[in-house]
Amino acid sequence: MTRTLCLAQEPEADELLGNDDFALLLGMLLDQQYPMEHAFRGPRKLAERMGGFSLRRIAEFDPAEFEELAATPPAIHRYGRSMARRAQALAQYVIEHYDGDPAAIWTSGDPDGKEVLRRLGELPGFGAQKAKIFLALLGKQCDVHPDGWRKAAGSYGDDGSRRSVADVVDAETLSEVRAFKKQAKAAAKTSK
Repeated sequence: MTRTLCLAQEPEADELLGNDDFALLLGMLLDQQYPMEHAFRGPRKLAERMGGFSLRRIAEFDPAEFEELAATPPAIHRYGRSMARRAQALAQYVIEHYDGDPAAIWTSGDPDGKEVLRRLGELPGFGAQKAKIFLALLGKQCDVHPDGWRKAAGSYGDDGSRRSVADVVDAETLSEVRAFKKQAKAAAKTSK
């Protein structure tokens, strides 16, 4: 499925995310404890180093070599080696459970939003919050609308919100999401 995204804020990286469902899943996996747009550039960095992007090649890569590939500056993440292991686990899981087709997570058996959320939450490296954010991203920017997806995504599915990567469509919305996260973090500190 081809779609126009602006998550990495780099045309080549965003093009890969828009054309490859596993690249998008991997970008979401990397989006933790690291600037959002840099996380979503990770798949493109791997593609450049691997001579193309391939879920199966990631899954089958020698683990030590893949860690080195991911950690070589500029690394795919601040914790490049750890994230390399997680990336391989994610690729292997998609092969084992979805025959290597990431889109099957949200299409196989015509699932509703609650089921897609459950499936996303089972992915290695995806917790409840990451699953909700990714479901919101699918609904808001990827034209994936299983019944009840907004409700299943919680506040991340709210129309017009600026809570997460699901709401980033350009540099301005990236700034708005950053501001929201900063406010939320400050509010959490003051409520302790």
